[in-house]
This record gives sequence, structure tokens and C-alpha cells, in this order.
Amino acid sequence: MQGQDRPRRLVVAARRGGELIDLAIAQPGDELVVADSPEGRRVLRHSAAHVVAKAITRLWPGTQLGVGPATEDGFFYDVALPGGLRLSDEDLARIEEEAKQIVQADEPFERLDVSLSEARELLRDQVFKREILDRIARGEDELDAAAGATVSLYRTGGDFVDLCRGPHVPRTSSIGALRLLRVSGAYWRGDEHGPQLQRVAGTAFETESALEAWLSQLAEAERRDHRRRGVEQRLFFFPGEIGGGLPVFEPDGAWIRYRLEDFSRRLHFSAGYLPVWTPHVTRGALFELSGHLGWYRESMYPPMELDGQEYFLKPMSCPMHLLAYRQHPRSYRELPLRLFELATVYRYERSGTLHGLARVRALTQDDAHIFCRPDQLADELAGVLDLVQRLFGAFGLEDFDAELSTRPAKSVGSDEDWEFATTAARDALERSGLTYRVAPGEGAFYAPKIDLHLRDAIGRRWQVSTVQVDLQLPQRFELTYQSASNRLERPFMVHRALYGSVERFLAILLEHFDGVLPPWMVRTPVRVLPVAHDATPWAQGVVAALERRGVGAAVVPPDETLGVRLRRARSERVPFIIVVGGRDVEAGTVGLTRPDRTQVRDVPLDAMLEEVVAAVAMPEVG
Repeated sequence: MQGQDRPRRLVVAARRGGELIDLAIAQPGDELVVADSPEGRRVLRHSAAHVVAKAITRLWPGTQLGVGPATEDGFFYDVALPGGLRLSDEDLARIEEEAKQIVQADEPFERLDVSLSEARELLRDQVFKREILDRIARGEDELDAAAGATVSLYRTGGDFVDLCRGPHVPRTSSIGALRLLRVSGAYWRGDEHGPQLQRVAGTAFETESALEAWLSQLAEAERRDHRRRGVEQRLFFFPGEIGGGLPVFEPDGAWIRYRLEDFSRRLHFSAGYLPVWTPHVTRGALFELSGHLGWYRESMYPPMELDGQEYFLKPMSCPMHLLAYRQHPRSYRELPLRLFELATVYRYERSGTLHGLARVRALTQDDAHIFCRPDQLADELAGVLDLVQRLFGAFGLEDFDAELSTRPAKSVGSDEDWEFATTAARDALERSGLTYRVAPGEGAFYAPKIDLHLRDAIGRRWQVSTVQVDLQLPQRFELTYQSASNRLERPFMVHRALYGSVERFLAILLEHFDGVLPPWMVRTPVRVLPVAHDATPWAQGVVAALERRGVGAAVVPPDETLGVRLRRARSERVPFIIVVGGRDVEAGTVGLTRPDRTQVRDVPLDAMLEEVVAAVAMPEVG
């Protein structure tokens, strides 16, 4: 029942051939999916979304239901209440209480496979559901049902039916803990010109204790929010005059960007990558050739009309890197060819999805593309994974793993190419020593991919680096190389970005380290605080000694109490805080607070200099 902890290994679904299915149709040999696994929680949360939708329709009969998927940490359901009613925080509490009653009622989830006409009849009062059914009939919906085929509905407790692929938990009581979090606005199918709905968002877990642990993590994440750190530490801001998702970096923040970018360049050049530079705008014909205008146009900025042609801000650099490869005839001796660019790209993310630096409209990627022979593919993928581990290690990031996503149901390319690329990716992962899982059917439509996930200091999992094999773009651009037998062959292509984007990686670092970044990234990593005015000359001498060694440092004079200045330095996340008093003036020493906030007194000046200089040096890339 709601509010009681359940066994940790509660089974909620099954997996057959890589596909999740309802437990009711599981057979011997199917893999069981437990509630406290990532997949189990997605099933549980998807089921909770149905429970919440049922609760809303009970409280407000005539409610029109949109969609209600599971998300990374919870779920939402988009609804339109009758008569244009708007939900309040008090209504959210009512919905949660009604949903908990449904959970306690232990109602079954029953799958119904029916024809489109039967589905239309059962959902005759639901405008948005009927629209989805019409799209299915035309073969346009992601459910991929052809006209005349059956579709799946789920009945909850005998009196609530919803259109859904499933799977779901066997009974509502499998939802051990449910919490609604907020209500916000949303547009039907994400179209800002379409009907406006209300989004009820929440989360669900297998136990109350798991929910409470997540809520504690959520509170800590709010405290660490990089957007707050950006303002308090004067790193970046988002001026309304420029527009959403377009940050401006202040001097300290821009310094951090430059250090991140400089480290990336050094790392890539040490690994044999060659620099290229490409413009920020291009004719639309290039993205027609690459196929991006066909399937990515909604995420691109609107075109500009120039000389009678459409020009676009580039949303990715790969088509231009393909042109750089194609510019000259290539020999097998030139491969692998690794092209690298720190490229700023522009993507028109919906305003509701923007989130500080973690989701912006102008982002800089450490973008690279590798062109190689088939016999080099596994080695090149292994080399990328080695670079990822070196990159993460330079920042002291140690808790990360990988996910191999394999061929989806809708894909292009031959079985032989897919098998070859997937085997190469698996081989590279095995050689890397990384812990990894396989995500069946979740690859890109054109090739398998490897995603690297990082777990931060408070347990959240972030997708950072992505490595994708591409079987299609070399074909679309007619790339070739002359083989050892003087035949023209098609190269393999690998897309990869290690930071993901500089902006998002910085957001992760700020939250992981709670704003205390590695000293080598900080413009002024040392702040010197004289206890009293008579110690100021010595403090200035300490700063001069640091600056002679190339270390940024500043004196804060004793115009305020030492306690006030110390608290400000700590709140601004200054890595090294030095305090000097009368005893230090006489002995030529300092009091040193390190980045981990341990403190030592009476440190000789030379010893302090050696420690700080070593700490602010950029990590080796070899």
C-alpha cells in the first residue's frame, strides 16, 4: 500500500528480445525487470502517469488527455480541463491524494489490443487521442501502426482507458511511492501555435525511502544549481536583451571557458587530431545534401534570405567536415583522418526546455569526425574511449560508465554494415575496461552509438560524451579513398564530442564541485587577506611572488573584519585563501586554506608557492 516500503526486488515487467513487455505475457526465458532498476522505474513512472490521469478525470470529468510519458526522474501528463479551468497548487494536492487512493485500491492494468475503429469508439470523447489515432492511420505517428492495424490501450481498474504502447506494472499497488511536484503550461505536440495544455509533473518510486532519498538529492541539487553559482561567482548571465538560451560570460567565466577549450585543443592535438575551422552560416543546400533539413529543421534557426537563397546558422559541423575530407583525393595511407574543431553551433531549443548552461541555444562543441578504413574502426573507437577517460581523469571525475545503443526497428543500411559497426563498438568497449550496458534498439537510425554517463557528487547521472558510427553520410557525400589495391572504397565515419558541449560540461562541473572548480581553471585562484593594515605590505609581497610564477592572486585589504572577508571568499569559491598576520610578517610565512578547506598555519612562502603553482598547472595530456 501507499507509504509502505516494499521488497527491493519487486518485479514489474519483463524483457524479450530487447523489448520491454508486460509481466502478464512473460514466458520462461524472458528477462525479469525489477522495480528499482532504471528500466523498472520507467515502467513504474509511466504507470503512475496513467494513475494521475485517471485521478484528474475523476476530479474533473470531461478532461481532455494529451500524453503522459515517463521522464529521466519522473513523469508528466498534459491535460486540458473542461471550461478552460486552470490548476492551482491546492488542486495538485487534491490530485495527489486521489492518485494515492487509486494506488491503494490495487487496481489492475489490463492491455487491450483493438482495431483503430474500436479504439476510436472507446476514446470517442478524447480529442487529442483521436488525433493520435488519425496519425497512426496515416502512418505518421511514432507508434508506427499502419492503417487498419491494431493498437494497444490500457484499462486501469475497469473504468479508465488510455492509448498507450506500455508496458505497465501489473497493478497500481506496485507504485510504492508517488509525489506530484508542479503544474506548468505546455503546448500540444510542442507546437506553440497549437492548443495550450497544463502539464502535471511528478515522480514515483518503488518505496517511500527511495522517494525520500531522491527528494533529498533534489534539495541538494537546488542548492548546488549552477545558475546560482554563475551569478554569485560572476561567471555568466542571461540578459533579456539578447534572448533565452544565449549566455554572456563575464571575465571569470570566460577565463574558465578558455581554459576548457585550451585543454581540449592540447588533448586532441596530442592524439593526432588535425584542426579545421568552418563558418557559422551556410547555404541550405548543404543541409539538404546531409539530410538535416528533412529531419532536423524544427531545431534549426529560421533561414535567412540572401542572394535569392536560404542560409542557415549551422546546428552541427559534420556536413562541413565532410566537405573538408572531400576537398582532396584520399589514399588509404592518409587514414585515419581525424578532424577537430571547437565549433559554436546554434539550435532553436524550445523555451520550455532551456536550463541555464545545461540547455542553451548557442553551444560550443569539441567536435571531431574520424574517417577511417574498416580495419581501423575498432581501434579508432577504442582511441576515443581512451581520450574520454583521460579527459574525465584530468578533472578528477572517476564515476562514469558507458552505454552501447544498438540497431533500432527503423533504420537504414545493410545488415552486414550494422553488424560490423556494432561488433567494432563492442570490441572497443571491452578493450577500454569501462563498465557498460547494452541498450537494445536505441541506436541512431543510421548506426550504433556509445554514450558516456557521469555520476556526480550527489549521485545524479549525466550523459556527457557521445560516440557515433555513421554509415550514411559518407555515402550521401560520396566520400572515397584509394585502397592498397587501387580501388575506390567508402570510409567509415565516427562522430564524437567529449565535453558534449563546453557550456553543459561547465554546468556539470559547477554542480559536481559545488562551485569549487579545479584551481587550474580559475582566473584568480588565490586571495590574500591581511589580518590588519600592518600586514598589508607582506600580503602584497605574497601576491607579487605568486604573479611572478604566473598565478593570479589578489589582496583584499582589511577594510572589513577578517570573518566577513573569509566568508565572502568561501562563498565565491576561491580555491586558495591565504591569511597573513603579524607573526607571518616576521617569519615570512602564510596561513593557507586549501581547495578542500583544510587549513595549515606557518607555511613558508616557498613551500606555499610550490604547492599553489603545482595546483594551478593545466593537467598533462599525455
